Amino acid sequence: MTSVTELNPRERLLMGPGPSTVPQRVLRAMSAPTLGHLDPQYIEYMDETCQMLRDVFQTSNPLTFPVSGTGMAGMETVIVNLVEPGDEVIVCINGVFGGRMKDNLERSGATVHVVETAWGETFTEEEIEEALKQFPKAKMLGIVHAETSTGALQELSGISDLVHRAGMLLAVDTVTSLGGHPVRVDDWKIDAVYSGTQKCLSCPPGLSPVSFSPLAIEKMEQRKTKVKSWYLDVSMLKNYYTGSGGRAYHHTAPINMVYGLREALRVVLEEGLEARFERHRQMHHLLRSGLEELGLCYIPKHSLHTLNCVAIPEGIDEAAIRSRLLNDFDIEIGGGLGVFAGKAWRIGLMGHSATPRNVETLLAALRECLGK
Repeated sequence: MTSVTELNPRERLLMGPGPSTVPQRVLRAMSAPTLGHLDPQYIEYMDETCQMLRDVFQTSNPLTFPVSGTGMAGMETVIVNLVEPGDEVIVCINGVFGGRMKDNLERSGATVHVVETAWGETFTEEEIEEALKQFPKAKMLGIVHAETSTGALQELSGISDLVHRAGMLLAVDTVTSLGGHPVRVDDWKIDAVYSGTQKCLSCPPGLSPVSFSPLAIEKMEQRKTKVKSWYLDVSMLKNYYTGSGGRAYHHTAPINMVYGLREALRVVLEEGLEARFERHRQMHHLLRSGLEELGLCYIPKHSLHTLNCVAIPEGIDEAAIRSRLLNDFDIEIGGGLGVFAGKAWRIGLMGHSATPRNVETLLAALRECLGK
């Protein structure tokens, strides 16, 4: 028999782009007894989870549920259900995850029209309006609310009005904003939205919350072709998550992950959304003040509170600093992605990780590493 050592990972201070630190009460919830996915007890827990997701998404959409898989599963769920081969779609790219949206759309057979701006920048209403005029036959516009690769926060309310006046659906990536920034699905008239559990919700990775508007459901019901993914086909999943037509078995739900999400959402709602958003704002400004004292400059003009992207000064070995933070101080931060590789640090202040103690601990360690 193969000898395997005891599982005993070192505890880290998670201040990278995700996952964030998971509270003990969430981990305890995940250790509750596993039930069957059609057990009435479990269905009740799952329904409570879906209702709390509606509260956090600030929506009344009945079709709001956690997809089995991480944030990219949510992206694929939105795309494969709303897009058919030959559909025209506009996608906004200002970082890695807008690019992934484009890749997924093309794999689904869509004709993709790209609106692009520099990494770290966000899109103006004028740029979106011009794209809508240029591609009037597009069925949907996809955009990232919180671009994790650059730390940029995209304003959505005005863009939403433009998209809907053009008769298109609006699909939004909120993986790094849900639970840390306002995500007003109903007020902003977002038709399809996805997120992840491991960021501002401070639950382990493994689920991707999604929500679809009544208009999005209507469009799905008018499809002429089968959804390309069986596993992510919402026409079948909705019978399990909403109870319409009975609780039809589709796939075995990740029972204990849902327990964890349920508890994580309880934490969010106990704190209160507005109080939680304000805490993330305050921690962002506390971190920003300390980083700027160390001579570090933010890259995006419109910065996320939850993901802080800073430029690395000349002469600094960024990988060596991150390695020392991890090995000497047990602190994880992220390096740059794509065009920012080797040029930026990405520091997460998400959910349970966004506390004064964590900010001050990181700043003290950085001060030591940078010789300040």
